[in-house]
Order: sequence, then C-alpha cells, then structure tokens
Amino acid sequence: MKQQEHRDVQKLPRFSRHLLILPLLLTLAGCNLVVMSPSGDIAIQQRDLIIVSTVLMLLIIVPVIFLIFFFAWRYRRSNTTATYDPEWHHSTRLEVIIWSAPLAIIIALGAITWISTHKLDPFRPLDRIDAERAVPADAKPLTVEVVALDWKWLFFYPELGIATVNEMAAPVDVPISFRITSSSVMNSFYVPALAGQIYAMPGMETRLHAVINEEGVFDGFSANYSGAGFSHMRFKFHGVNQQGFEQWVAQVKEKGTALNRDTYLKLERPSEREPVRYFSSVDKDLFDAILNMCAAPGKMCMNEMMHIDRMGGGGKESAENREKLRYDDRHLGGGVHPVAGEDSGAEEAKPEEATPAGAEGGSGQSTQGAPATQSAPATQSAPGAQDMQHDGHAMPGMDHGTGGAAAPAQPNNN
Repeated sequence: MKQQEHRDVQKLPRFSRHLLILPLLLTLAGCNLVVMSPSGDIAIQQRDLIIVSTVLMLLIIVPVIFLIFFFAWRYRRSNTTATYDPEWHHSTRLEVIIWSAPLAIIIALGAITWISTHKLDPFRPLDRIDAERAVPADAKPLTVEVVALDWKWLFFYPELGIATVNEMAAPVDVPISFRITSSSVMNSFYVPALAGQIYAMPGMETRLHAVINEEGVFDGFSANYSGAGFSHMRFKFHGVNQQGFEQWVAQVKEKGTALNRDTYLKLERPSEREPVRYFSSVDKDLFDAILNMCAAPGKMCMNEMMHIDRMGGGGKESAENREKLRYDDRHLGGGVHPVAGEDSGAEEAKPEEATPAGAEGGSGQSTQGAPATQSAPATQSAPGAQDMQHDGHAMPGMDHGTGGAAAPAQPNNN
C-alpha cells in the first residue's frame, strides 16, 4: 500500500510538467498567421509557393526520418530474425531509388523557382487582379512613393498631391505601383497581407507592384533592423472600397498641412512612436529630391553627380563639391533621438543660404541602382583634361585655354 502511494506521488510532478505545456499551447491560439492567410494576390501566390516547396521537400524528409527509426528498430541487436549480411556493399536498385527521387524533386523545385522568380518579380507590372481576373487594359495603377525615415514611414500620393506618415490606404482590386527609397540607412518595407518585403535603400529606388483584394486594416512594418526605434517603425495599411478611398483622401486634404522642404527636414530627424500625420499638399519633386539625397539645402543631387561622372568628371577643381556630397553624417552631433512629441532640447539647425541643388527640377536621370555611398572627389585630372570635351559638352570646372581661373564643377543640365 505504501509503495503504491509512493508511486502516485512520483507521478504527480510528471503530470504537473504536462500541465505546464497547456498555457503554451493556448498562446498559439492567438497567433495571426497572416503570411499563410494573406489578402493580396501577390502574397497569395507567395504563400502557395511556400506550401508547394515545403510539400516537395517533405517528400524526401518524411521517408528519410521514417527509415531512420525503421532501420534502428528492424536491425536492433535483439532481433535475431533480421538478415545479417556484413559482406553487403552494393545494390543497383537501391542506388537508383536513392538518387532518382531527390533528383526529380530538385528538378521540380528548380522549375517552380525559375517560373515564380520571374512571375513574382516586384519590378514586373501586374497582369492579374486575382486567380480569376486579369488586369483590365484601361486600368491605371495607384502610384505610392514610400520613404523609410528614422523611425517612421512617409507615403506620397503624387497623383493626388497628398502625403501621410505611418498610414496608407488603397482601394481593393486596384493595382498599386510602389516606388521605395530611404532617407538614411537601409530598411525594409513589408505588409505581409499584401506582398513580400522589399528593401528601401538611400540614393536608390526599388519597385513593388501589388494589389489588395479584401477590405480591412493590415499591419505594415520594417523587416530590417535599422536602429534604436526599429521596434516601433510600424504603420497601418487600409484596404477600402473606392468610395472609402475617396473619403480617406478627402479626410487627408481636410485635416492635413503643407509638406515643404523645411517641414520634411524636421520630419526626417530621428524620432520614435511617431503619430499618424496628414499633409494636404506636397512640394513638387520632393520625393525625387529625397531619392537623390538632395532635399537639404546646398546638397548636390545624386543624378547630377552621376551626370558629371558620365561626362568624364569635373577635374581636380571639383574637390569643392566635396561638402555638397556629404550625406551619411548629416545626423551626427544630434544627441539623443527624441520620442515623437518630446522636446529633444537641441537647437534646430538653420538651413544654409544656398539654393538646394536640383530643387527646381532635376536632370531627369534615373537613379535606380545608384550607389548610396559618398562619392569621392577627383584629386587628379587626366593628361589633357583641361582641353577635354565630350559630345560637344564643355565639362564644368575646366579651364579651356581661356587663361581664367577655373570655376568649381557644377551640374551640367544639357
């Protein structure tokens, strides 16, 4: 009797350990598996690709795991009925099975990956609204320009002349064309219900084409660590019908303020937990200035610098452009990054008197794929550079035999 009671007491701790697992299982009930239950066609195709790839891999993984336990049990030492053949070394039939099955799966995965890589290319315009509907020939995509700031998201609607912070909206079943960049460090734009994550990089433009097929409010966030405020770099994506989208636009125009260069430079400063903001008007070409890293006064735009480089450089006098090309250190000395709504205690920097480079229209050059690093000034010109001309263009900053002092290199807008 006492032995039985002792055994029951020993079983209690083991039973208690099993009970501890239940709360962990209950927490899974609150998981939002949005990646496996998305609301946009691109995200749905990506989910299907995950499922197909996983199933194909399990065709190998499951049998291999099963055979491990089967052979361990079948050829255990105590099983005297199992065939023991220490001289066995080869079986052609077994070799064919072992190699043909993985090879067939690798070929299938390769074909699926190749097709999906091109079909789901984020730069590729959409050809369908969902699995049953193609994009109408007269459909016009909604253009949204996205800027990753420290640590908030800025959205431009160039066709509507509005902008928002940490909130965006789009009508259902309407293709969306995203232009994405960053103001400082590399980031990642991600709305799991809409499409896969796309990197945002300073001085570069990435693209994303997507469509939302269901109404609702979805979470968007940064999927790439970018500093102290990364955890709160979140926004809401509203999928609404056409009438709801028009009402949202009217609300932004009614409650919003103007977004000019000065307002943007203040908004660009690092801050955390930034509230939703609306801007009813936006300075012309502000997004392109951000993309070319010349929103601040006195900065040379990336496309202007590339134009000078493409034309052969500006000579050694272009060293005076060095200060105009300083981008990565513009936040140094700013002290502690404030939380939104709090006074940082730092005196606001006064903009320089110089006119922003490229503020009144750029050269129109695309910056897609442009490097985000600081361009180094030329320190030595090539022999004969003073007399060099390219396609009829006289290079700025060069003395072409006039005997006058060479002026610093400036952008050539021809």
